[in-house]
Amino acid sequence: MAMTKRIENKQKILIVDDSEMNRSILIDILEEKFEIIEAVDGVQAVMMLQKLGTEVSLVLLDIVMPNMDGFEVLAYMNKHHWIDNIPVIMISAENTSLHMERAYELGVTDYISRPFDSLVVYRRAVNTIMLYAKQKKLAGMVADQIYEREKSNRLLINILSHIVEFRNGESGLHVLHISVMTELLLRQLLKKTDQYKLTEKDVSLISTASALHDIGKIAIPDSILNKPGKLTKEEFEIMKTHTTAGASMLDQLPFQTDEPLVKIAYQICRWHHERHDGRGYPDGLKGEEIPIAAQIVSLADVYDALTSKRVYKPAFSHEQAMQMIMNGECGTFSPLLLECLVDAQDQIRNELAVNSYNNNSRREMHRIVEEMTSHDELTTAEQNLRLLEYERSKFQFFNSVVDELQFEYMIESQILTLSKWGAKRLGVEETMMEPFEDPELRKIFGEENLTSLCSAIRQTTPDKPVIQYDMSLKRNGTDHVYRVICRTIWSLGNDGRIESVIGRVKELQGGG
Repeated sequence: MAMTKRIENKQKILIVDDSEMNRSILIDILEEKFEIIEAVDGVQAVMMLQKLGTEVSLVLLDIVMPNMDGFEVLAYMNKHHWIDNIPVIMISAENTSLHMERAYELGVTDYISRPFDSLVVYRRAVNTIMLYAKQKKLAGMVADQIYEREKSNRLLINILSHIVEFRNGESGLHVLHISVMTELLLRQLLKKTDQYKLTEKDVSLISTASALHDIGKIAIPDSILNKPGKLTKEEFEIMKTHTTAGASMLDQLPFQTDEPLVKIAYQICRWHHERHDGRGYPDGLKGEEIPIAAQIVSLADVYDALTSKRVYKPAFSHEQAMQMIMNGECGTFSPLLLECLVDAQDQIRNELAVNSYNNNSRREMHRIVEEMTSHDELTTAEQNLRLLEYERSKFQFFNSVVDELQFEYMIESQILTLSKWGAKRLGVEETMMEPFEDPELRKIFGEENLTSLCSAIRQTTPDKPVIQYDMSLKRNGTDHVYRVICRTIWSLGNDGRIESVIGRVKELQGGG
């Protein structure tokens, strides 16, 4: 059976291997810093992942195991999208290119072949957990930025549409009701059919743009807009022009007319009074000639108009409104959308009864989080991480081809990378773990120089990240003066940390 070494407040690593000896070796390497959980095969691993979820910070996974092998575990993690949040390092003696390629295709972060070096395993485990933690933090920052942007967009649209409602003498909740009901009908439609090829982005755009459906009423005279009795035929013809007036306002915007939100808002403004049988206005569109955004907002608008008090009528109950709509007393609608209305009516009634802007904000935040983690679009966080990796690859390439001592030092993982020429010149490895503990490096640069350089680096700030430091080193019995020019790279958050240091070492006298 699997067993767990319990250590409080430490990140959990799940080791999955049918060999007790292999598990013991890995535990010896990692148990000081991490809480270790063991599984003897893939079945136990899946059970533990189901139970612990993202409490597991890393999975070390063997390939060849009884009951369920490593590839089957990866396939299961992909199916349930666990691989998106739980990194996996494959540790196996099966190191053929075919096995490695398949592992990477299934989403592993790294692949370590046995027999393995204990320092390599430890550092790769630390770096992988650190990378995923940074990705989650970055994703959270991006989600906050998206939420603020979306909130501002909605606020501006709602202010504009509330001005129209204030003139119209309607409740300020009408905009909220239309938006909520539009979203609920859209989601019900998504469950029923893929006919309209709607995405999460479309749902957001349509429900946001719905707030502008009556913006054209700003052009209607008050005497008609707020008339308590029935409109005359002439007055009704003027009232009907709010559809074309609103569309015209959007069409004549001096900016961003190609934006998807503006295009959808145009459709809604112009055609939300069209009817499925062609008897609507202003253009007499019929059936699927009417854009689906306008069809849904039309249905939401009719329902809310029936269930809300107006200057010319009392509010009808939910049951009365449903009966009037289904009987065709308010014009005809798509049979499919009427099915959606019936299926979602309990949720619609409950949501609109709350009359809460806070409730709408919580729903919006939930939608944004879902959109951030949707499988069909690469998150901004992942794009940024890939960009960082791309830049690092370029840095490492140029390091390898220049005849100069260049370096990069990663603070948290304590890894020093030297240019190929520089490492050869110093007589050390290109990549060094815990370089300040390396006796050869300390001997070359000297205790005093290293201490002074570290002190200068600590005094840098995000505004002044570049420093230069001159040092005298003895080479072949002769003193040589070198200048170190380096730049500190700071974290993206507000924690004020130096993440890495990059730089070059240039000889000022005494030859190259």
